[in-house]
Amino acid sequence: MKESLLTIIEKIQKCNIMVIGDIVADVYLEGKISRISREAPVLILEHAEERVVPGGAANVVHNTAALRGKVLAVGVIGTDYAGQELTRILSDKDANTAGLIMDTSRPTITKTRIMAGGQATVRQQIVRIDKEKKEALSLQIEKDVKAYISAHIADMHGVVLSDYGSHTVTTDILHYVIQTCQDKNIPCIVDSRYNIMEYSGIQVVKQNESEAAAAVGYEITDEITLLSAGKTILEHLDAKAVLISRGPDGMTLFEKTGTVTHIPVTNKSEVYDVTGAGDTVVATMILALAAGASYEDAARLSNFAAGIVVKKPGTATTTPEELRQAIGEHFE
Repeated sequence: MKESLLTIIEKIQKCNIMVIGDIVADVYLEGKISRISREAPVLILEHAEERVVPGGAANVVHNTAALRGKVLAVGVIGTDYAGQELTRILSDKDANTAGLIMDTSRPTITKTRIMAGGQATVRQQIVRIDKEKKEALSLQIEKDVKAYISAHIADMHGVVLSDYGSHTVTTDILHYVIQTCQDKNIPCIVDSRYNIMEYSGIQVVKQNESEAAAAVGYEITDEITLLSAGKTILEHLDAKAVLISRGPDGMTLFEKTGTVTHIPVTNKSEVYDVTGAGDTVVATMILALAAGASYEDAARLSNFAAGIVVKKPGTATTTPEELRQAIGEHFE
């Protein structure tokens, strides 16, 4: 297994991947606690730093680029600082951002976290402010997104649909992408927070336990309900594989052949931050499948990738070098 995983790492660096979905800017406003305000019983923070980090589908793009896949980002941004900064960050990582369509009528989806701490206190999040237009895309913007997809999808080795519920992956777009990938035999994976049961005909599904439970309408509390949920999603969507991430319990892979594989975590004692780990799993999984890996090998490689990023603070990525090291240490 070790050699097959290492071989996949070499092959993924030549794969063209298209990531379609909700482009999110995670903004971190850092402040040092100064004093209590005289105006209200609230903290006054001295502004120290502001950082923009790729979130949502942008984090899948970021992870794919970090693993040295050739990635095309497709989604919608506003004509604002957050959109400009995301474009710059992803471009600096050699991602192709020509598919980020600017919409003058809506802001870039932004999640701003106000972070505070002092020399003797733990840095923590005080409040989060979300900025997002709830309405569906205009017909023209949807048409522009679909036109970009149709112009480039035939050249892809893999496609990701990253649906965070913010309207980028419309019904028309998801049906078009699934059908095109079927027709052209292109591996396609979906990670959808709220709408997974609409993705009929998709090849691969990635869900966490709570998302899978919401999809099937009952809680996943034990092995029996887990197996039932995975098989229900697999059959309902007529998918080839369903991967359910289970936090400290690792992952479970369901294949259309009937095979069910439990994959334990690689570093249960070293978890620092699970933020964005699901995006790492999706990026690694599609790259491995694009490189010709089996579903099981792709899932195992993505499990190693997730094990690396959860040891890092915030939304993180991993590299081929880190993957090789983690695999080497695991099989020593």
